[in-house]
Amino acid sequence: MTSAEQQGEGAGPFTTRLIWRPPSGGTAVWESRPARRRGIISVRPPGAPASGNIRVDDFTLARLRRLNVIAATAFVIGSALFAVGACAVQFAREDATICALIYFAGSLLFNTGGYVSLLQVVNAPRHEPGGEGILVTRDWRWWSFEPGRADWLSAFVLLGGSQVFAVNVLDSFLQGLSAQQSNRLIWAPDVVGCLLFLASGHLALVEICHRAWPCLHPRSLGWWIVAVNQLGSVLFLVSALAAYTRAATDSPINADVANWGTLLGGGCFFAGGLLLFVEHP
Repeated sequence: MTSAEQQGEGAGPFTTRLIWRPPSGGTAVWESRPARRRGIISVRPPGAPASGNIRVDDFTLARLRRLNVIAATAFVIGSALFAVGACAVQFAREDATICALIYFAGSLLFNTGGYVSLLQVVNAPRHEPGGEGILVTRDWRWWSFEPGRADWLSAFVLLGGSQVFAVNVLDSFLQGLSAQQSNRLIWAPDVVGCLLFLASGHLALVEICHRAWPCLHPRSLGWWIVAVNQLGSVLFLVSALAAYTRAATDSPINADVANWGTLLGGGCFFAGGLLLFVEHP
């Protein structure tokens, strides 16, 4: 493998890891998540027994840290609000409007976290394959369209799911809905949002595992973050399915399962948000 040769890994159209030999010798390894979230490329010099990390400049590190803190804070507080809302319904039996307000505040923070996650991808330092193993920082951008990248598509789908959840919560303010109207305006967006979260989580696993099916990387902090969030998405989906309103009784299939699913799912996203603070550049 010469400097012009690259060994790429990933799934389908997505390349999530590149390995090449710099002109000076040795081996350079670019992986999507470490480069995007921590600003590093792994480089093994000629004859060295182990690899070391080459980091981006201090300006880029400061930018990555700011985005990471904003996203982690939004997800931690937003998921906590979802858990609080579920507790208010399950234990305190609070008024439906109060619970909807709590969920709405949580959905706004999830939207914030989703968009900042997309900004992290859009403004991530880019690699230059075939070079000495460096990351190049581009000018700031508020948007890009890069569906061929697993990280971009994962963040974009996550943002879409957050927006659908916001629609679901807004519709929950409506009063006097029939079972059919409730399922169409509240339940359906909830399920769609959960499915988008699951799709986003799967793409995040593709980025980490470098293949189409899930893997086990218990020593990887990034893997734990994605796995915990994916569990939260599953619990959110269970909650959504249990909240389907039956026309015969005009009540959910199982309100307890719906509330506990939201509570436990929010707890998973809360844990994932806390771990984001640890996975800083």
